[in-house]
Amino acid sequence: MNGEGWREVAVPFGEGELRVKVPPQTEVLRMAEEVPLADPERAIREALEHPIGSPPLQEVVNAKGETGKLKVAIAVSDITRPVPYRGPTGILPTLLEALERAGIRRERITLVVATGMHRPSTPEEKVRMFGEEVVQGFRIEDHDCRDRSRLRYVGETSKGTEVWVNSTFYEADLRILTGLVEAHFMAGFSGGRKSVCPGLVDERSVQCFHGPEFLEDPRADNLILEGNPCHEEALEVAEKVGVDFILNVTVDRAFRITGVYAGDMVRAHLEACRKVKEAVSIPIAEPYDLVITHGGYVGINHYQTAKAACGALQALKEGGYLVIVADNRDVDPIGSPEYRTLLHLLKLQGPEGYVEVLRSPHWRFTRDQWEPEMWGKALRKVGNQGLIYCSPNIPEEDYAYIPGISGWDLIRERRPQDLKGLAEAMLQEAILMSYNRLLERGGSPRVAFLEDGPYGIPVLSG
Repeated sequence: MNGEGWREVAVPFGEGELRVKVPPQTEVLRMAEEVPLADPERAIREALEHPIGSPPLQEVVNAKGETGKLKVAIAVSDITRPVPYRGPTGILPTLLEALERAGIRRERITLVVATGMHRPSTPEEKVRMFGEEVVQGFRIEDHDCRDRSRLRYVGETSKGTEVWVNSTFYEADLRILTGLVEAHFMAGFSGGRKSVCPGLVDERSVQCFHGPEFLEDPRADNLILEGNPCHEEALEVAEKVGVDFILNVTVDRAFRITGVYAGDMVRAHLEACRKVKEAVSIPIAEPYDLVITHGGYVGINHYQTAKAACGALQALKEGGYLVIVADNRDVDPIGSPEYRTLLHLLKLQGPEGYVEVLRSPHWRFTRDQWEPEMWGKALRKVGNQGLIYCSPNIPEEDYAYIPGISGWDLIRERRPQDLKGLAEAMLQEAILMSYNRLLERGGSPRVAFLEDGPYGIPVLSG
């Protein structure tokens, strides 16, 4: 089969799209269309004045004491999250204006980038995220989970996790969380409590949240809160630290705001999660032999693209094929040095062997160890030959670290091409190869294309 008679689809890639052909019977799975807010600025302002489960922000500020002397810390997300912070329709201008109108002095406000264990934000990224005016007018600092001098001990969770949290946030008189609520492949949903854990805690606090005891639990998955150990631990940590107010939003596939959820950390976040589950769930009757997906905005590197792989798993048959294309545009398109090493360990040991190593009493918890574990969930389902990864951003020789089949191995002609051309060639050949292999097994392969990549979550009916 050479693709004759196939139909064309557009696959998001970076700020553009790829054009590839897929079998005519391919089902395009997409989220329901959402209507973006006509006036996001007004909606944010109204959410601050009429929050969920909380007094208005003005009253929360007044209850803290003399407003001119209050210190305020606002947790903000890093570049890996497409949070609409900047500009007249963004979160920050309206929130900061409301705080200053309430009597908070600008120099008493600090934005704390909740990096978790990610790298610090570059100056250019801060401008891209928050806007030049905010960067120039307010203090912004990146959380560092390893710098004990910038952390404060706040106690233990019921599971015995020692909690150390960012001192700037903890010592503030008013603590506010901001961010985006979307499906999350470990904690069920992002936003809310996740800005604190893992966003603002220390490396050791993350060990339990990202350890195999939690991640191997089947409830540590997209769209699940009840019984999800990652969610429960993060919530307990955030409640122990103490949060006064949250401002979370939901967005559509074009990252336009569809809902604003402000107020109590638990109640406002739960309402956002309910809306997200309705919006991103894609009902399917049965799994597919071949699923094609992409890394979306979040696929800044191979590390982050694990979200796309895990999001596709319910749509995949055991022993099927998963084809992923991603614009891994980060400074290091794979991830940190630790991640590279651990990913190679996964490739050498396989998913079961890798988890066995992590569970060993002699294993020392290592930064980024959880993401190869999540890739292992995909490998368990499709095997090393069923996962095809296409990212021309990653040098061909570096695929030696990465499980699965490299898109570079599939390109027939190595003539010079731009990044988009290479990605298109990789993806097209990956689709052709996997479909032909399925035909060799017999029958008519069922094929699905996840148009929204990691953001739409297939859910088996019933």
